[in-house]
Amino acid sequence: MRGGRGTWYFAAAVLAAAALGLASLGLLGNRPAAPLVARVSPTAVPSLSPLLPTLSPAAPGPSAAGLQRALIAVLGDPALGSQLALSVVDAATGDPLLEVRAAVGLVPASTAKIITAVAALTALPHDRRLTTRVLAGAAPGDVVLVGGGDPTLAGAHAAGGYPRTARLADLATAVRRARGAAPVTRVLVDDSLYSGPRLGPGWKPSYVSGGDVTPVSALEVDGGRAATGDHAPRVADPALAAGRQLARLLGGRATVLRGLAPAGAAQLGAVDGPTTAQLVELALTRSDNDLAEALGRQVALAKGQPASFDGETTAIRMVLDELKIPADGVRLLDASGLSPQDRVAPAALTRLLATVSRDHRYGALLSGLPVAGFDGTLAKRYRRGPAASAAGLVRAKTGTLDGVSALAGLVQTRDGRLLAFDLAAVGVPFAATLQSQAALDRVAAVLASCGCT
Repeated sequence: MRGGRGTWYFAAAVLAAAALGLASLGLLGNRPAAPLVARVSPTAVPSLSPLLPTLSPAAPGPSAAGLQRALIAVLGDPALGSQLALSVVDAATGDPLLEVRAAVGLVPASTAKIITAVAALTALPHDRRLTTRVLAGAAPGDVVLVGGGDPTLAGAHAAGGYPRTARLADLATAVRRARGAAPVTRVLVDDSLYSGPRLGPGWKPSYVSGGDVTPVSALEVDGGRAATGDHAPRVADPALAAGRQLARLLGGRATVLRGLAPAGAAQLGAVDGPTTAQLVELALTRSDNDLAEALGRQVALAKGQPASFDGETTAIRMVLDELKIPADGVRLLDASGLSPQDRVAPAALTRLLATVSRDHRYGALLSGLPVAGFDGTLAKRYRRGPAASAAGLVRAKTGTLDGVSALAGLVQTRDGRLLAFDLAAVGVPFAATLQSQAALDRVAAVLASCGCT
């Protein structure tokens, strides 16, 4: 790609960082810049300084009346469905500026991942890594593959990219080194860390066959994909599929079945996955359902709850109580937002966003939110039309389910004020999903361009 566009991408990234106050806090370091950005010389930064917006709590904020005047035209777009809900909050103060149906619990879709990310960064050490182990079995020819909850363990269908993930091949090498010439006759898979149903309340079976999510398991390889590719179908039993891959790496003659590791068994090998902070970033940027559910299970364990759907949602609620987010505004039945039975009030989500935007502990959440027109689920949006003016100025999580399009995140106004927002279009016809997304982008673009005093 030509240098001009590369410079634009760099500007977009720096503008987004400035808009969130991340540059001064050093919070943009977990995820490396795209290769285009890496090729831009650091000496180019000063030449972009006139473009950098000023972010200050003293910057003038919009008024409710000003926001209403600015938004009235775009909020009337029929592409926003039959029931639009919105909440716009001053991030510096937490004060609501404009709200419509904001106290009503609505289907959040994947914007619920923001809540899971906050819970993970509150309850878990940010540098913690999930470990997959192989232990010696009770019989001489047995080995036990024990899942620690790492959904990124890479095997035959690894996605690659950042961050570097643990590799099943390295685990097999460690096992061969530890056992020498002794043959492996059985591979037992132990996924007992998690409990309860593997599919969330209201999840469609097509979510698995269509590649949206893997049946939740403490042991999986390649996100449970049956083939290479983001939208590849997922396997019905991720733990057994992982065991079969390990058996092939160990020579292909071992029987694979479910079992438990014996007490006090010797460890033959272990590999560590990405950090909590990196998993949070990936879950938000890619809108990865498997990562969100894995983080939810780890929050449950940290809070002394069963590692199940009920346990994770109870634990997430415990964290929100600690952060004083209204209990009646959030009712989650999973950690990914896939369930159509989930309910989140826009007012609860914007107050949560405003809270974490002022706290350096949540840097991975802020840097994980997709940047408009730049990366993740917003990479192809904000590229043209009225919304293009907000490219690089909006960081937001997308959400899409049948009849629902949502967008929630943070935006810098023209005057340098940071706003938290949640926009939920409900009653959107299936065939109009792209139009509703474009309409939500136009609303966010108006917020970015607004003085609105």
